[in-house]
Amino acid sequence: MQDDNQTDIPHRFIAIEGAIGVGKTTLAKRLAERFNYQLLLENADENPFLGRFYDNPKRYALATQLFFLFQRSQQLESLPSTDFFTAPLISDFLMAKDPLFAEVNLASDELALYRKVYDQLTLNMPKPDLVIYLQAPESVLSRRIQQRGINAEQDIDGAYLKTLNEAYQQLFHYYEDSPLLIVNAEQIDYVNNDEHLDHLIEFIKSTTRGRFYLNPSLF
Repeated sequence: MQDDNQTDIPHRFIAIEGAIGVGKTTLAKRLAERFNYQLLLENADENPFLGRFYDNPKRYALATQLFFLFQRSQQLESLPSTDFFTAPLISDFLMAKDPLFAEVNLASDELALYRKVYDQLTLNMPKPDLVIYLQAPESVLSRRIQQRGINAEQDIDGAYLKTLNEAYQQLFHYYEDSPLLIVNAEQIDYVNNDEHLDHLIEFIKSTTRGRFYLNPSLF
């Protein structure tokens, strides 16, 4: 039986994206709680290569990227298509962003190998009914990374965050596979400010096609 909180949400699969530290997982949890959706998280701490990648990017980039690729594809493949009708889903990652990190971090021969694996694994991958792209400047990302205190992330520098931000902007400039809601996440506080969360939810309900922009400073 469908929960009453789900009846006015037109999306059965919502994916949240943005650079490291922007607040993807926090928002996914808040929305899953509010909508009574099932929650699918990236679980980056399960990647045994991630800490070594931050210490030595060139040596461990391929292993790190392939682990994430297999992990993400297996998570989505484990969800039968019927689940999207009986138990709607919110995830804190979009499969289409995986090549973004590969292009930033891999050498050309490694990228060619990665692309072959990616193309095979994503042939029948489900696409979200809505993608929420959270944007924030590098200074905000850096501050939030420091605040959450994950050891492996503490040495991420501003130049890398700038590169990631630019890659995300490029990805979503051309993204047309799903309706897209672009959110200025610099000032939005969906943890402590219920008004902000309520405004965001209203935009989510109305974003059923095309792309929309939400700037919390206009609330």
